[in-house]
Amino acid sequence: MSNLSKLEFVAIDISGKNYLSWVLDAEIHLAAKGLGNTITQGNEASSQDKAKAMIFLPHHLDEGLKVEYLTVKDPLELWTGLKERYDHLKAMVLPRARYEWMHLQLQDFKTVSEYNSAVFRITSQLKLCGDHYKKIGL
Repeated sequence: MSNLSKLEFVAIDISGKNYLSWVLDAEIHLAAKGLGNTITQGNEASSQDKAKAMIFLPHHLDEGLKVEYLTVKDPLELWTGLKERYDHLKAMVLPRARYEWMHLQLQDFKTVSEYNSAVFRITSQLKLCGDHYKKIGL
């Protein structure tokens, strides 16, 4: 349990339900550590940088995922494996977010604050899926 307090962000769940936000967090933290290029195709990262990334990434995986990817020693291979495993979730999240965006109405909320919260939640989901949205005015 002591490892939980050392996490920079929430570990990816084996179900993948937090995969989209995990990817964003992982990319930001790897970039901040100067290791962002270790997960890009055709990178020329040093073996030392790859090792640092491979210490960092599995630290933010569910225990079950750690076991499944135990033999992977290249961060790009791990990144690609997780992408192939969970990237399909965009296909489930995106249609729902688009539907919610199209049917978003202020009168469905008790307060403007609740409405704004819904707007930010939906737009975040759309952005995570790579979709662009049009702003609506009140």
